[in-house]
Amino acid sequence: MENKNEKLFNTMGSEVAEGFTCKPKQFDASKPIMHFKTQLFLCDDERCSKAHKGKDVAATLREVIKELALSKGEERIKVVRTGCFGACRFRSVANIYENTQRNGYLENNAIWLKNVHQYDKEKWVKLFKALSNNEKLDMAEFKIVPMSEMDTYKND
Repeated sequence: MENKNEKLFNTMGSEVAEGFTCKPKQFDASKPIMHFKTQLFLCDDERCSKAHKGKDVAATLREVIKELALSKGEERIKVVRTGCFGACRFRSVANIYENTQRNGYLENNAIWLKNVHQYDKEKWVKLFKALSNNEKLDMAEFKIVPMSEMDTYKND
């Protein structure tokens, strides 16, 4: 976001609405969304946010991503707050979505991370670097949520 003559502009070059950090002042339905390689959906609903003890984790992660120069360009990682995923038993959870239509890495697509409230900055940095370098995530290190087989819920 840039500050041009006291007006705020987001990374897409749109003037920002008053009271917001990135929401465009003028809606333009013809403007495409900004490219991302990886999108991290972070549960920010009641139970998961309690695990973070009131910290704005999404904002903190966005700052880490900026420090790593992954907030723009081909390797851009986008963090999105979500409502409940229905995976409360895993405490605070996040879901990784790789933009496989462009340059996302299929091996890391649709991975669910559990207990992300226990991640420190160093672990987030390691995760973001692995994602940007298309490295397969270590299931033990990043505490990946197991997914049941599709036939588990089939009616006999």
